[in-house]
Amino acid sequence: MSLSELRDLYVSRGIATLHPLTVVRGKNARLYADDGTEYIDFTSGIGVVNLGHCDDELIAVAEEQLRRLWHVCFAVAQYEPYVRLAERLSEIAPTGSRNKAALFNSGAEAVENAVKVAKLSTGRPFVISFLNSFHGRTYLALTATGKYQPYKFGLEPFMPNVLHAPYPYCYRCPFSASYPDCGLTCLDYLKRWVFGAQVSPERVAAVLLEPVQGEGGFVVPPLDYVRELRSFLDQHGVLLIDDEIQAGIGRTGKVFAIEHFGVEPDVITLGKALANGLPISAVVGRSMLMDAVHPMGLGTTFGGNPIAAAVACKVLDAIGERRLLERAVRIGEIVAARFDLLAERFEIVGDVRGLGAMRAVEFVRNRRTKEPAASVTEAVIETARRKGLILLKGGLYGNVIRLHPPLTIEEGLLEEGLNRLEESIDEVQRQAR
Repeated sequence: MSLSELRDLYVSRGIATLHPLTVVRGKNARLYADDGTEYIDFTSGIGVVNLGHCDDELIAVAEEQLRRLWHVCFAVAQYEPYVRLAERLSEIAPTGSRNKAALFNSGAEAVENAVKVAKLSTGRPFVISFLNSFHGRTYLALTATGKYQPYKFGLEPFMPNVLHAPYPYCYRCPFSASYPDCGLTCLDYLKRWVFGAQVSPERVAAVLLEPVQGEGGFVVPPLDYVRELRSFLDQHGVLLIDDEIQAGIGRTGKVFAIEHFGVEPDVITLGKALANGLPISAVVGRSMLMDAVHPMGLGTTFGGNPIAAAVACKVLDAIGERRLLERAVRIGEIVAARFDLLAERFEIVGDVRGLGAMRAVEFVRNRRTKEPAASVTEAVIETARRKGLILLKGGLYGNVIRLHPPLTIEEGLLEEGLNRLEESIDEVQRQAR
């Protein structure tokens, strides 16, 4: 019986897989299937393996820690990798304050616990998130997620006291305005119709913000939006939770994407790339906020596992040692230049955008109406796979291809992958005529 047949028998259909492949190994920006086919990986496991697949230095750290201490649970006894990683994250988190950290398993778990910190430190019950956001699949994180299909369908009722505001998605402004002439209409709506009409500011614990929307299609907000939002929150004692789970750990050319906007969050969530594929996440925040939680108010059996924590410390070392921030900027420049050419050449390309090495193409059927083209997006992904390139979709309408190749990808391989993407778009557009 084949692996796919076994999957059909034993794996829940709720677990979906975009590419019909069986991957047997990977090295840096390449993946290898069971039939021997080699693929260029432009997904990094959804923004996880920033240092590429099977990095030798990370393997060595994991092996050493594996032979020293595998698991004990930090609730039973402390161990060095947990404390060292908390120290490192607290030292670099851009809150403008002395910080503390707590470690968990996944991004969703980090979001859940960041909200606990916000509620317990402020004594307020409400949280505001954004439309088109993604924060995870556990119930509070799912409630905060601002996209109904496919994540929230049929799972009502959701958690109480979570409200949603429009994100500054300028290409698809819900107010049919154009930036910068709009005067930040979406922020005005947040102030007047979310805070003003739905909840009083003094009842809101925090606003949960992705500095670049991840699953939402790599939407980058205007700089003045983020700055004016921070100022407004400060006026009302509302905390800013910065969700860096997909955009953090160097992906955008800064360790934290929020650094591009020149504002200081109060609490930060991290995951995905933190240990380059080993499951670990973190909540980092101002000490006075993190210490507002009573003992045992935070915790988990596997969070901050010794092996994952040790590897995460090495990942943080590698950001400087391998000049990964510079690499992210360089990758972003190369991709952005190619994407600008795609936008000029192809009518089905509606928008190109991103920050650093976090870049996206949004496909449309009509540039004037901006009608989303999900089927075109799927066709480009399938065509690219036949050409040996692995891509990932996203966006509110499933019509966005988001690129986050490993930051360690060789420039020649990056260019080859971009060539295959361009060839795929060309083929799909010609077939669509």
